[in-house]
Amino acid sequence: MLAQASPDQWAEPSLCDGWRVREVVAHITMSYRISMPRFLFGLARSGFKFNSYSDQQARADATRLTDAQLLASLQDNIEHPWRPPGGGQVGALSHDVIHGFDITEPLGWPAAPPERIKLVLEHAGKKNLAFFGTDLTGKRLIADDVDLTLGDGPREIRMTAREMLLAVTGRAPLPS
Repeated sequence: MLAQASPDQWAEPSLCDGWRVREVVAHITMSYRISMPRFLFGLARSGFKFNSYSDQQARADATRLTDAQLLASLQDNIEHPWRPPGGGQVGALSHDVIHGFDITEPLGWPAAPPERIKLVLEHAGKKNLAFFGTDLTGKRLIADDVDLTLGDGPREIRMTAREMLLAVTGRAPLPS
């Protein structure tokens, strides 16, 4: 889809606060383009605050690289074995699916398949949900397009897996 995107679409605001599609792609491809020593230096320079470092790096890379260069970095690394520390294959999938939503939602493009979203949500533990500020106390989210439930509270909230992922990652409000 990004190969067909216009320059205006690359400049469209994403679901990540303050990032356009370009910054999201720069972030997704950061691990392919930045060596470990350079990463550690940047992280140290940011006071070991990963979100701060990641934001600075994505903005710098989105300014420095063209749309074609960002796309090539993504395409050239489709088979790359990158895994986030402690996240394994599911962590890599989660990273790509969640940030994929950051791009596809504002552009009105199709979402990841519900079965892929289910894999991400099935492995989202309390620590992962807490990272996004999600509190499911008293709630039970039930997907109506795949066999998936999050939370164990008495209040049932039915939604699609797509809506569930957007809500638990803070990209959309949880229905009241």
